[in-house]
Amino acid sequence: MIKIILLIGIIFSYLMSVGQSDSSKRKEVRETEKFYKNLQKISRKGTMFGQQDALAYGLNADGSRWIGEKNRCDVKSVTGDYPAVIGFDLGHLELDSTKNLDGVPFIDIQQLIIETNKRGGIVTISWHLNNPLNPAKSTWDKQDSTIKNLFSNKEAVELYNSWLDKFSSFLKSLKDKNGKIIPIIFRPFHEHTGSWFWWGANQCTTSEYIALWQYTVNYLKNDKGLNSLIFAYSTDVFESEQSYLERYPGDKYVDLLGFDYYQRNAPASNEDFVKNMNQMIDLVKRLAIEKNKLSAITEMGLEKITESNWWTNIVFPLIKNQGLCYILLWRNGRPDHYYTPFKGHKSEHDFIKFYQQPEILFLNDIKKLKR
Repeated sequence: MIKIILLIGIIFSYLMSVGQSDSSKRKEVRETEKFYKNLQKISRKGTMFGQQDALAYGLNADGSRWIGEKNRCDVKSVTGDYPAVIGFDLGHLELDSTKNLDGVPFIDIQQLIIETNKRGGIVTISWHLNNPLNPAKSTWDKQDSTIKNLFSNKEAVELYNSWLDKFSSFLKSLKDKNGKIIPIIFRPFHEHTGSWFWWGANQCTTSEYIALWQYTVNYLKNDKGLNSLIFAYSTDVFESEQSYLERYPGDKYVDLLGFDYYQRNAPASNEDFVKNMNQMIDLVKRLAIEKNKLSAITEMGLEKITESNWWTNIVFPLIKNQGLCYILLWRNGRPDHYYTPFKGHKSEHDFIKFYQQPEILFLNDIKKLKR
């Protein structure tokens, strides 16, 4: 009789834990769906402005760097408002480093994401992870057949799984004041149509890339129960629908369609940049409508913003009334490597004009839309 009672107790406890787990999963899925619908609502009103590492570091008026100053942001110093979208990278999380590949402590990234969410902002994450076949090799160490060899190597798969475990644990630590996991736009294996990463076009076949993407999504969702992610498919430059979708992992595995494209050698490149950008925006926008997905320019910029009127002359006409969810400018990393103006920069006044356009949404704009 005692054994039967104990057995019943064990079964009851198990069923309760499963019920609680399923209930938590459903709640998390509902929160992510709510987050996604809110992004769709915002996209109908305008395009959110975003920047990578906007809260982690930046540049002073004399061009020197500032790092880790609370509530500071170059965009805010110019406009008085924060970007609506903030980007972060989790590269080196897989190596148990205390800092990411750009030297930002992970504990700071965690806090900045929580603060951004509390302010009403949106967070997107990239992950320049090292090579799971050889962790000493970085994202940029091109190693042919990595993905093919990964899935034929049990130890390598186990190592990759352990990296996904760390990634999942970090994402699950991002909670709001009510204890809910913060939804994040996650952009894995980006710029895959280029060949500068180990997952790039010359380093793997189409089927291998798709297999890696699908495996990663399934592991995070099914094995780790992580349901707080919006998955962003993000190519580099492309010329056609065929080239854009060549390595597309399927509608089931993607929530947002985007691409990365930088302008170089302005103003000589202005005409070509605008032409190419318009073609790519039109194609991605059409595909997003057909597939009922969000669309975005997931990375863009002109290094050092060498054109003082770049914001109103180039950027605004490109994205006006396009229905894009957001654009993400790259980081203000060094005096020779920055993508948004800081106080005293020659494009500062033009950026303020850009900021004042009603179709361009910063933090205060989307906070109003969420009400």
